[in-house]
Amino acid sequence: MEIPYTVEARPDTGLYNAKVGIWLFLASEVMLFGALFSSYILLRVNAPEGYWPHGWLNIPIGTCNTIVLITSSITTVMAWASLKMNQFGRFKFFHACTLCLALTFVGIKSYEYHDKFTHYSINLVGGKIADGHLVEKSNDFDLAKKSGYIVIHGHEVELANKQGDELQKELQKIYDLRSPEGRAVKHEELKIPAGEIASMETYGPWHNTYLAIYFTLTGLHALHVIGGAIVIGFLWGPGSKLWKTDPERFTNRIEISGLFWHFVDLVWIFLFPVLYLL
Repeated sequence: MEIPYTVEARPDTGLYNAKVGIWLFLASEVMLFGALFSSYILLRVNAPEGYWPHGWLNIPIGTCNTIVLITSSITTVMAWASLKMNQFGRFKFFHACTLCLALTFVGIKSYEYHDKFTHYSINLVGGKIADGHLVEKSNDFDLAKKSGYIVIHGHEVELANKQGDELQKELQKIYDLRSPEGRAVKHEELKIPAGEIASMETYGPWHNTYLAIYFTLTGLHALHVIGGAIVIGFLWGPGSKLWKTDPERFTNRIEISGLFWHFVDLVWIFLFPVLYLL
C-alpha cells in the first residue's frame, strides 16, 4: 500500500505530509521553549536585589557559537538548494559543513559547561567567601576529615558584619562582574586548607536559580542540536541512498531537517542575548 502525499502536496493544506508534521512538531516546540523563557523572566524579576548574576558567561565565546550556528543554517539551505539544482556532490559538501558546524557548537558549549563545573564557591569559616576556578587539590584533600588543601585562582569576599551599601558592593564582586566593583577584583592563586572550609560547591545547576535555568535552557537546546546532528549525519550518509531511487522525496527530507535546524538556530538567537547580554 502506497502512502499518499509523501511528495505531492495535499489538496487541503497545500503541503506534503512531512511538512505538515514538522510544522505541528515545531508548534509544540515553541510552546515548550516559550514556557521556559517565561519561567526565566518570572525568576529574574522576582530575584532579590543584587543576587541575579551579571557577567558570569563569556560573551566572546557565546558570540562565536552564535556565528557557528547561523553559518550552519546557511549551509543547510545551500545543501537543499543544491539538490533542487540536481547537484548531489555540492549537497554532500554543504551538508558535511552543517554537520561539522553542529559538532563545533556542541564542543564549544561543552567547554563552557566544563568551565562552570571547575568554578567553586567556597564558604570559609569566619564569614568569607572564596570564589574561583580550581587549580589543584592535594592528594589527601578530604573536606569531611578536614585534611589537605585546595588551590583556586580567584578572590575572597568578606560578607560578615556588612550591611547596606557596603554589603551591596561586596555582593557585586561575586554577582555583578560588570559593575565597577566586579571589574576591579584582582584574581590570584589562593591556597585554602580544608580546615578553613565550611562548605563548597561548583557552579552547577544546583548552585543558584540563575545557573539552574541556564543549564535547563542551554542543555535542552544542546540536546536539540545533537538530535539534529544525528539526523543530518544519517541523511548525509546511509540515508542519501534514497537520492538514487526517489530524488524528490529525498530533497523533501532535507527540507524538513532544514526547517528543524532553522528552529534550533532561532531558539539560540533568543538564548544568546537573554543569557549572555542582558
